[in-house]
Amino acid sequence: MTNIVIRKNKADFSWHAAGAGLLSSFVGFASTFTLIVQALVNVGATQKEAASGLMAVSIAMGVAGIALSIKNKMPVSVAWSTPGAALLLGIGAVKGGFPAAIGALIMAGVMLTLAGLCKPLGRVISKIPSSVANAMLAGIILNLCVAPVHAMAQYPLYFAPVLLVWLIMLKVKRILAIPCAAIATLVIIYLTSDLSHITRGSILPHLMLASPVFNLSSLVSIAIPLFIVTMASQNIPGVAVLNVNGYKPDATPLFTSTGLCSLLAAPFGGPAIGLAAITAAICAGEEAGDDPARRYWAGVVCGAAYIIYGLAAGAATQLISVSPPVFIEAVAGLALMGALGNSLVNSLNDKNSRDAAIVTFLVTIGGHAFFGIGGAFWGLLVGIAMLNLFKANAERN
Repeated sequence: MTNIVIRKNKADFSWHAAGAGLLSSFVGFASTFTLIVQALVNVGATQKEAASGLMAVSIAMGVAGIALSIKNKMPVSVAWSTPGAALLLGIGAVKGGFPAAIGALIMAGVMLTLAGLCKPLGRVISKIPSSVANAMLAGIILNLCVAPVHAMAQYPLYFAPVLLVWLIMLKVKRILAIPCAAIATLVIIYLTSDLSHITRGSILPHLMLASPVFNLSSLVSIAIPLFIVTMASQNIPGVAVLNVNGYKPDATPLFTSTGLCSLLAAPFGGPAIGLAAITAAICAGEEAGDDPARRYWAGVVCGAAYIIYGLAAGAATQLISVSPPVFIEAVAGLALMGALGNSLVNSLNDKNSRDAAIVTFLVTIGGHAFFGIGGAFWGLLVGIAMLNLFKANAERN
């Protein structure tokens, strides 16, 4: 595809691009904000700390998206690490509690920043076999994707309407299926739950600065896998989406900037952020207008919307808090089904690495911790070791 010619005129606002940016922000936020909240709660956050994390990561995404889009005159879409949130949700309680999880988020932010500053590090991550990385991701999110089945078994009258909305929208407008299901979930929670204890003060936006705890266990169990899945599942595909649509950005500053924003949001409970992949296609594609040089406004508007959504984090978190955990996990599971399918297909696509991918998947889904280190890391390690062993044997023969 021909490279995009970047205009110097700053007053070239595009309503088409703005509309695409709003759609992108709505899809990105509504699809998985419940996953972010539940992931933070699962690693030890209180409801207020989870609201702070959601607010911090939303603002970080917004600031990064606006700054990078304006600077590069490209529709740079930024998103929280959905696979990273799934990783946190799968890990559950962390040794050292939420302070240790905060320490891991900070360490992940440092590594994401270094991946931009240190080109060899970024190249090393990009060389992690796609089959193994996808198998690890599939193992992380599989249990979440089963949650809708559990929710239907436990709360059929409550979850059936959500499932129905999801199925209808899959047929009508697939990209809006999860956002509409999330809205239906909030409506049902509002109509069926006791909200008397929720006060105006509890829903006002409020950032809470946490005191991090750093230890080897959280570094290896959380920070390193979070860094890898964010790079492999978001940053690298995010650059690819821009390239496919004719934009040729220098990836280094993009990785550095999103890494720094992750680092700034982490002390407030914000999970890692990176380049968006799915929503990036909305902002960078033809849906954002006929003139590719004006599509950067989609990234700007998307970022501004994320900041606004972040200010509503307190209200969203309070509403989620009165719902059974499996109900929220079920909505997150619906949101991750596409990712599960893609991960399984990509992990098994190459028959030469299929055995290593299957072992990675099984070790990861087993979730057993050795030396205080979670299953995601061991799955990745075993898979890479098997691939190298098979490669060495093939070379000898």
